Amino acid sequence: MIRSLQISNYALIDSLTLEFSSGFNIITGETGAGKSIMLGALGLLLGAKAESRAIRQSNKKSVVEGIFGVEGYENAAAWAAENDIEWDGHECILRREIAPGGRTRAFINDSPVPVAKLGELGAMLIDIHSQHQNRLLGAADFQRQILDSIAGNSALLADYREKWTALRHAEKRLAETEKNIQADSADEEFLRFRLCQLEDAQLTAGEQEELESEREVQANMTGIKESLTASLEALGNSDDSAVSSIALAIDNLMDLTEVLEEIQPLIERLESAKVEIEDVFETVADYDNNLSADPRALEEIEERLAEIYSLQKRFKVDTVEDLINLREDLKARLGQLEGSDLELAELRKNVKNARASAETAAKKLTRTRVEAAKTFAAELSDTARPLGMANIVCEIVVESAPLGPDGADAIEFRFAFNKNQKPIPVTGAASGGEISRLMLCLKSIVAGKLGLPTVIFDEVDTGVSGDVAGRMGEMMAKMAGAIQVITITHLPQVAALGESHFKVFKEDDSEATHTRARALSDVERRAELALMLSGSETDSAALATADTLLSRRK
Repeated sequence: MIRSLQISNYALIDSLTLEFSSGFNIITGETGAGKSIMLGALGLLLGAKAESRAIRQSNKKSVVEGIFGVEGYENAAAWAAENDIEWDGHECILRREIAPGGRTRAFINDSPVPVAKLGELGAMLIDIHSQHQNRLLGAADFQRQILDSIAGNSALLADYREKWTALRHAEKRLAETEKNIQADSADEEFLRFRLCQLEDAQLTAGEQEELESEREVQANMTGIKESLTASLEALGNSDDSAVSSIALAIDNLMDLTEVLEEIQPLIERLESAKVEIEDVFETVADYDNNLSADPRALEEIEERLAEIYSLQKRFKVDTVEDLINLREDLKARLGQLEGSDLELAELRKNVKNARASAETAAKKLTRTRVEAAKTFAAELSDTARPLGMANIVCEIVVESAPLGPDGADAIEFRFAFNKNQKPIPVTGAASGGEISRLMLCLKSIVAGKLGLPTVIFDEVDTGVSGDVAGRMGEMMAKMAGAIQVITITHLPQVAALGESHFKVFKEDDSEATHTRARALSDVERRAELALMLSGSETDSAALATADTLLSRRK
């Protein structure tokens, strides 16, 4: 439930705080007083688009904050855990800020979150039913959602959608494979020609880099040999080479060992250096012996590289590895053609099995929907009759339809409001007032099943009066026994039944007009009801009627 709503610097509201009760809350006020502004601000906590023009003072940010009690709301707790949101299981704070430049920020429990995440959680905590939502009653998807809620189909629907997704994937893979095989069949001769070119080349990974390195060596053989010869001279092939010089140094130091004990470690180090240099000398000598200019080898390298470069250009790739990958792909495609009958048979079998699985899951959904449709239609009719629709007949038709994302059913709500009238789709059968009352009945039935903590009705009672208005108020008050209900109304029969009553009004000062709201005391409620009844807070007859209405609540 929403415990409090704080709004600052938004439209005509400079600062406003409302503390709601857990049961039936009433909001009244004259047309244009700012009730819709409050709902607009609350909508920001549900992810609605924020506009900078809604900021009252352009140099300050606008802030809307709602504090919610969330004890026992497991869906919201699971969502918070999944999204790594801090959650103590008792209280949750949603906040939306609009900066002067129009930039918006969202927070859950003081942690910044994307606006979409704020909207996801907000939708789990509040259902705002405004007049324009009455049009949903004629929408097929809305009707299906309501019926599934009544039937408790969440698990069955999730299972079906998983199988439906598997079927779609199997069908997609079959279609793509058929398309590829068809295209490759038309080009089979060309594919085999291309594969033959690549196989004849007998390419190996890393071949190009090795050949280019060998070509570099052969092309620069004279310079390489000169450098190796000079290195060998410096290392060991001359009287003043490194090896000879170190040997001479060792001999000279050996003469000092009898008089200088610390010389021996130096001799050992020089001997180690001599061994290392001799090893380097031998290795360089091996390089020198193994290297020789070979014009034929260079010619063969150039020919092989020319072949590789030609293939790369022809097949529009950059490396030998790309050519090898292309070769293997062509093999696979031609192999697929050779085994296409078996592969297609297997894929068609997969589609058949996936469809059978989806159809089985869809039939389970259909059974529960058909069963729920009968009881729900009767319950909806019984609930609506006291609201001035004594002759209402409700039929919920569940007909077969092609498999789709939500099953294999076409669901349609049909109504008749007069005797001997055949039920027809609601959009062609009901007036605006009747649709409003039907939506209230519908919400009263499914409110508990949807698991929503709070339902807000925005003038759902528009177009009704008298005894029907009173019965609509009683229905909302009854709902408030299980969940929190907040109702914006112009009807005193409804307003009198609330546990808490808030009045929205405008107030002028020397600079501007402000929207205000305050909780009414019992005395103020009596005067407000009299005002709603007669236009006067002091009219004795209206006050007496207000007392009668308030006594119904007690």
